[in-house]
Amino acid sequence: MRPDEYENYTTRRDLAYVQALAETLPAEAAIEKAREDRARFLPVGLATERHRLLAAENTAGQVVGYAWVGLEEPRTKTTDTAWLHDISVEEPYRRSGYGRAILSAVEAVAREAGASRLGLNVFGDNASAISLYQTSGYEVTAQQMAKRL
Repeated sequence: MRPDEYENYTTRRDLAYVQALAETLPAEAAIEKAREDRARFLPVGLATERHRLLAAENTAGQVVGYAWVGLEEPRTKTTDTAWLHDISVEEPYRRSGYGRAILSAVEAVAREAGASRLGLNVFGDNASAISLYQTSGYEVTAQQMAKRL
């Protein structure tokens, strides 16, 4: 990912993250959590050690999606598990196999870094992402549930 792509990507990612968090947090708390998470996980942006930010291009050179992978488990800092912080496909390119291709590229990056496992979180209402992960061999390892009252 180039620096100009990074700025565009992180601005859009943060907005989407805030929107998802706002389902369970007050708006201000969601904004603050997004800020805190970016500062904690990407303190020096593209130069952050043990993190890779990828821009995926099609054969015409158009950016079709992005991925952010940490080469260690975020809580324990162990390197046997890499962590997929984010994956996205641009709207016009969705449902064309790019998500699966990007996920495969992330898995290769993680393996090359020595990881034997790739973990991730997915919001429960993101059916297309859940389907991608399930059909790619990912299994549920933890689950949170809530009910609106």
